[in-house]
Amino acid sequence: MNRAHNAVEAEDCIKRSQDAGFENLSIDLIYGYPLLTDTKWLQNIQKAIDFETPHISAYSLTVEPRTALASAIKKGTQPPVNDEQSAAQFVTLIDKLKQGGFEHYEISNFAQPGKYAVHNTNYWRGVPYLGIGPSAHGFDGHTRYLNIANNAAYINELQQGKLAETIEELSLYDRFNEYIMTSLRTMWGVSLDKVGSAFGKVFLEATLKNIEVFIERNWLIKENGSLILTPDGKLFADYIASELFVTEDDYL
Repeated sequence: MNRAHNAVEAEDCIKRSQDAGFENLSIDLIYGYPLLTDTKWLQNIQKAIDFETPHISAYSLTVEPRTALASAIKKGTQPPVNDEQSAAQFVTLIDKLKQGGFEHYEISNFAQPGKYAVHNTNYWRGVPYLGIGPSAHGFDGHTRYLNIANNAAYINELQQGKLAETIEELSLYDRFNEYIMTSLRTMWGVSLDKVGSAFGKVFLEATLKNIEVFIERNWLIKENGSLILTPDGKLFADYIASELFVTEDDYL
């Protein structure tokens, strides 16, 4: 994968951090890449559990354009990513980490009880946050901003008394769709009460209509007033979310 480090170095960093007294660590895993056998994936998961870190994030490989991996796949020197392999390894991940005492609290994130990532959890719940420094993002509940990436340009703008940022005003539709997209990925799900109170009757009625097909497929369940993905539904989280989106065009 053309990484600057290897597995041995990553393991050494974890051990050294733990030896130094750091306990609240998180490990990142990647699955679904062509050369990852199911046996090796099981070994990787078990090794992550054995480190006894309270948090694990795991991501399916995405082949970005203009990368070494994308070039190798195009040339035929590396096999392409297989969606069925990725899905099977995702299911294995969920099962093994559950056995290891981890809660699957967000599609890509697992934690020992109460050890959820504070920043990310606030992000998924739509809590406002500050973005400070080059490339940082911020959100105040209605507006999102992105600071420019270049360090020198960022400093120059600030010295001139300017806010070095790009601002995006989010419409009610934007905010609703983001709420659906982020909340549906979590174990807490989409609160129907919040949909009604924060976005209004039109959005609630649309949501109740749009979820019917996914409840019939057993991809979604209604539990304590929230919409929650089933184990099968987690395989289609992005698709389900996109089908629940509401746009202005729906009401023109």
